[in-house]
Formats: sequence, C-alpha cells, structure tokens
Amino acid sequence: MAWDRPGGFGQVSDPGPKLRSIVLAGGGTGGHIYPLLAFADCLRRHDPRLRITCLGTPRGLENEIIPPRGYDLRLVPAYQLPRSINMNLVRTPDRMWRASKATRAVLDEVDADVVVGFGGYVSVPAYLAAWRRHTPIVIHEVNVPPGVANKMGMRFTDNLAVGFPYQVEQVPALSNARVTGVPLREQISRLDRWALRARAREYFGLHPDLPVLFVFGASQGARSINLAMAGAAKSLSSAGVQVLHIMGARNEPVDIPPDLPVPYRTMTFLSEMELGYAAADLTLCRGGAMTCAETAAVGMPAVYVPLPYGNGEQRRNALPVVQAGGGLIVDDAELSPDWIERTVIPLVRDPARLAAMSRAAASYGRRDGDEALRAYVYQVAGS
Repeated sequence: MAWDRPGGFGQVSDPGPKLRSIVLAGGGTGGHIYPLLAFADCLRRHDPRLRITCLGTPRGLENEIIPPRGYDLRLVPAYQLPRSINMNLVRTPDRMWRASKATRAVLDEVDADVVVGFGGYVSVPAYLAAWRRHTPIVIHEVNVPPGVANKMGMRFTDNLAVGFPYQVEQVPALSNARVTGVPLREQISRLDRWALRARAREYFGLHPDLPVLFVFGASQGARSINLAMAGAAKSLSSAGVQVLHIMGARNEPVDIPPDLPVPYRTMTFLSEMELGYAAADLTLCRGGAMTCAETAAVGMPAVYVPLPYGNGEQRRNALPVVQAGGGLIVDDAELSPDWIERTVIPLVRDPARLAAMSRAAASYGRRDGDEALRAYVYQVAGS
C-alpha cells in the first residue's frame, strides 16, 4: 500500500477552517509524547495564536518533557485499564467517570475545538470527555495491535490516523484509517545526514573518516544491547569501527575496555538524535515505532533488535523497513558479541551496501507526518 501524501513533503495545502483551541492527549512513554510534541510544533509554526493544551498525568514522563518545550500541560487523573477480572475492574467505571469529569473541565476552560489523542492512559478520559462534549476526536496510532487506550477510543470516533501503511493492511479496525505517517521533530524531518556529518563527528570527538556505529535502545536504553556491545568493543575497535553508544539513563553501566585504538564514545542520553544519525554509517537499535519512523525518514541503515516482550509489535514495526532493504533484524536472544563481529563489522565497513540500504530506507520512510496529520485534523474539525 502506498503512502497517502497530501501535497507531498513541505507542500501540504492550507487545510482551510480556522481553529482557536486544540487539546493534545498522550503520555506515559516517549512513544506517545514525542509525536505529540512534534505535532504541537507543527501547529505552532502555522498559527502561533492557536491555543495548544496538552493533557498528562501526575506521574508521567510528560511532566519532564512537555513544559520545558513551552506548552501548557494540564494534569488529569488517569488509570490503567485492567486486562483481567479483579478489583480494579470493579472500580473502573467510577474512576473513569471522575477522570472524564476532570478532563471535561479542562476542555470547557480552553474551549477546545478538537481533541487529538496519541495513546497512553491519559487519552482515555480525553476521549470520554470529548465524546460527551460533542467535540471532534482524532486518534493517532503507531502500533500493531493498537494500544489499549486508543482501542477504547475507537468506540467514540471513526477519525483514525496511523503512522504506517502496514497497519491498515493488517488490522481490520484500522482499515479505514488515514495513513499520515508519524510526526517527527523538524531537526529529524529536515535532516541532511551528509551535510551535517563532519560537524556531528567533530561534536562527538570521532575521526572524520572511519566508519561509525550508532547504538541506542530507546529512551531508557537496552541492557542486552549494552552487554553485547561491551563484549564486542575490542573486535569493533580492532576493525577500525568507531562507536557512539547511548547506554540509557536507567540502565546499570557496563564496562567498556579502556585504551581502545579508535574512539568508543558512551553517553547516558542524547537529546540531539539528529547529530547521532548524521555521524553514523549504521545504527544498532530497538524496533519502537518512533525509532523505525526516524531511521527510515533519514535513510539510516539499521540493525533492529526488537524487544522480546509484548505482542511482537517491535518486530512488526521494523519488518517493512527490512523488507524494503533498509535494515536487518536480529532476535534479542541471538544478539551476542560474536554475532556483532560476524555481521555488523562487515556491514559497517561496506560503503556500497550501506548506500543501497540508505536509499531503500528513505524510499519507505516519510518526513511529512506532522503536516499530513495537521491537514487531517483540520479536515475533521471542519466537517
């Protein structure tokens, strides 16, 4: 299935109806928060006077990320939806009523024209409150199967946007969704890796001409990836492969051998991911939806190591990019220092193969997800 690209990247036409106030709901994890923020930035670029209100929960990651970006964050009660029959199930109706009542008070205060939900438990009271208020709802979903909160929200609206074509093909409930892509930060969506490469490598203290492997495991890192890389560090360095390794802020540190002949840079967190992509020839990473959207959009060859838990959604995220020729997949249990030596080192030292993978990834990727979602939201709000 082809991408649905209204107007093409950077050429989305004016969606028409004027909005005064929009509420964005999404929280808990970076996979919900970062596309929300990228979309908020897009809305602000087009109309600085538009009132943008974000909904979050008192304990969510959104508290650390959204306010510093200059957006109004309102905290409302939200509860995890029970997946089995227990006392939480008995308490759920009362909890949802109280949460939706508090959320509706926010919608009334800001006089919301439309609510856009990105998932996470805070989206549930937002959908309920908007439905009771007769406010248009748009749901943006990037996972297969859809998240629990968004799946519940589909009871209240048919206005669905998804990040990838395969979601429409594989999930009957999403068969009529608009494929908008994933909203990405402008630093990512407009990244020219080659133009920024020299500056990025200088920034990290890397040699300008030796190959670079960029390693990360989502916002919190990945212990299994860190351990495999520590075991492969000497082999990588002996082969002349530099490493930029984001270990994760909440992982126990692993020991990287000292005095390696080429740079092996470690960090706990990197906010300027565009610099990592620009510096690198190849990425070793998880298969989260945001990660796959970013690597494909910037044409980043990648070795994906999907999380071995959940419903297998990370493998499903990465598989279309791999099938297009833009990457490889290795099971978490199979990732080892020996596998890295046998597979990753020859690949990162093969410029011709990496160039072909980069073209393939970019042909699958999409850079205009923020603009396409904006056009869809305005269409829904004006209908």
